[in-house]
Amino acid sequence: MKGKNLLKKTVLLTVALAMVVGVTACGQKKNYDSKDKKTYVVGTEPTFAPFDTTDADGNIVGFDMDLMKAIAKDQGFKVEFESLEFDALIPALKSDSTDIVIAGMNVTPERAKQVAFSDPYYKTGIVVLVKKDNTTITGWDSFTSGSGLKVAAQTGTSQADIAEQLKKEGKISKATILNQNTTALQQLENGDVDAVLVDKPVAVDIVASQGAKYKVVGDMKTDSVADVAIAVKTDNKDLLKKINKGLKNIKENGTYDKLAKKWKIEQ
Repeated sequence: MKGKNLLKKTVLLTVALAMVVGVTACGQKKNYDSKDKKTYVVGTEPTFAPFDTTDADGNIVGFDMDLMKAIAKDQGFKVEFESLEFDALIPALKSDSTDIVIAGMNVTPERAKQVAFSDPYYKTGIVVLVKKDNTTITGWDSFTSGSGLKVAAQTGTSQADIAEQLKKEGKISKATILNQNTTALQQLENGDVDAVLVDKPVAVDIVASQGAKYKVVGDMKTDSVADVAIAVKTDNKDLLKKINKGLKNIKENGTYDKLAKKWKIEQ
């Protein structure tokens, strides 16, 4: 009888523990899905210095990271960064793999159909980057019918769209679309392409760190000037409100200007 009671108690205890674990697991899942959670996963593409890059230890750093951390601190939540290919950022956001995207991303009509953008935090445009000893390309006017020039750009970007349009118009002989800016630079250095299309602050950073190899020619493409913003899912209005409020606050209290100065992207 004592043995039966012990067995009965053991079974009841096991069931009770299972129920507790089940409730806890459900609670955890509910917290993960909540739009009001305390830690958000932020997707980025860290080959876009000075906005998004990595340090000597492999940590994701840059103006975007500091900006996002400042917004999070102002609004009382935390962030953790995840490295993705640029063209995977919006799909990851839409599939709930990430909560936020900050990656020097230009606001475009096509992207605005898929995600909700914050208020702009920067304005940029696209320039032409060539090797230091290049005398053939002097700016956008160098891309003319029959030029035979080869251009590289990063996949999923406005630069890639422009490169493909130049190819379609017959103004360049080849548009090479690559996953990362670093790969495009390698192709430029190797002579596989004649120019790389990049955002101006990125080009400025490249020239500042590798001025012996590269230079910017001409001005920004006039119709490429665009706002840069943070993206969230279209239905995550609460998070978007927090981001916009935090961005407004750090602009007003001087934090934004300090970060822009730190990363040398003052406008």
